[in-house]
Amino acid sequence: MSLDVSPELLAQAERGEVDEAAFVDTVRTSLPYAYRMISDLAGELERGSAPFADNTTPPPSEAERGQLLRALASDAIRGSLERHFGVRLAFQNCHRVAVFRTGGEREAYDAFTSPRAQLLNQSPQLRDC
Repeated sequence: MSLDVSPELLAQAERGEVDEAAFVDTVRTSLPYAYRMISDLAGELERGSAPFADNTTPPPSEAERGQLLRALASDAIRGSLERHFGVRLAFQNCHRVAVFRTGGEREAYDAFTSPRAQLLNQSPQLRDC
């Protein structure tokens, strides 16, 4: 299971629309490594002038790697995090996450998400991630 959902939030979902802030808080507590990484990258992007901020350090364990995969593979989680932090997310492999300014420079995003960039980001250490 990806998220530890409170009975209250589950009941809210069963009744209809879910409060997105409550959903993001569930993501924050269920996937703390992924949430913190995206939060840190969003802060770095905001403080700097680069077109994006990215992480190149592998997660310390498979548990943290799993958090990143679950957060970025889910359209609902990914979209909520993008709206919450006001960024656009990109993901190249099991740890290379990048945040881009929304409405910003499309060229940098396109380059990061290109097949060329994916191929250049490969290494034997990443084969099993």
